[in-house]
Amino acid sequence: MAPLIIYGATGYTGQMASENAKALNLDFSIAGRTNDKLQSLASSLDVPYSVLDVNNHGLIDSALKDASVLLNCAGPFIRTAKPLMEACIRNKVHYLDVSAELGSYQQAYKLDEDARNAHVMLLPGCGGSVAMLGCLAGHAVEIEPTKSPTNIDIALHVAGAMSRGSAISAAGTITEECLQVVNNSLAQKDPGEAKEFNFYDGNGYVASFPVALPDLFTLQISTNAPNIRTYVHTSGDSFPTGDLQSLPRGPTDAQRKASPYSAAVTVTFQDGTSRTAVLHTVNGYTFTGMAAVEAAKRVLDHQVKAGFQTPVQVFGKEFIHSVPGSEIKKVHLE
Repeated sequence: MAPLIIYGATGYTGQMASENAKALNLDFSIAGRTNDKLQSLASSLDVPYSVLDVNNHGLIDSALKDASVLLNCAGPFIRTAKPLMEACIRNKVHYLDVSAELGSYQQAYKLDEDARNAHVMLLPGCGGSVAMLGCLAGHAVEIEPTKSPTNIDIALHVAGAMSRGSAISAAGTITEECLQVVNNSLAQKDPGEAKEFNFYDGNGYVASFPVALPDLFTLQISTNAPNIRTYVHTSGDSFPTGDLQSLPRGPTDAQRKASPYSAAVTVTFQDGTSRTAVLHTVNGYTFTGMAAVEAAKRVLDHQVKAGFQTPVQVFGKEFIHSVPGSEIKKVHLE
């Protein structure tokens, strides 16, 4: 096996990540559960592959023996994150994933001490909202480096269609609980309590609804803000209903290009002043496929911190600019 293993490589996001890794000439192999799909993709990319069951410790340990980094793209992450994190710790391999599930981050936090003792990094969310919103909040917070943030209200504009895998994963992991961080602890929030954000995309202020994004957890770590609320504004067929198995594999290249993402944050400081910042970037799937591989490349180059980390902690707030088309559009004091 190669220094980098991409697990779940035949999925929608996993294949994009694999293609990006090939474009960067990384030394990598692919892995997953289905031999035929893996064999076909491995042949097209001219890379080795292995068929792995996350619950088979012997197979996983054998595959990780000569690896340095594992990038997990296989959801639902409630099924794959814990066994793969534990395997990485056993084999002293750095773990990365693209999870949007809060539980993955809570699991990484529980394994933090074990990972530190093994000198292994656990970096869930190296693509997607955690990378996007972490860098955005970092820009807003660091404009006032002498002040301590007390509140963060942050919203992600999710545009375009959802992939079949993401829809199935979301349906299996989203609970009825709507959460927020209050005084450093998770607490219930009224799901109907919308907040208006301006994404500076020509549509003015639009309603966004509270959702328990994993950024509730990661932003608390990276900013030390004691009060955090996360929101989502959707446009297009972002959250489909009905028979999810009948959905297309994922949006086409053209559909992704036509559906860029954006995000907005307001950070309030102890003196009552606040900072607002807005991010414009590419479609979330495109972003994730690129950011995750860029993160893996940096980890292969030994940009590592042991234990549970967030992308902004390891790579800094400028990591957002590693994905072409990403720009912090507006930062101002209110």
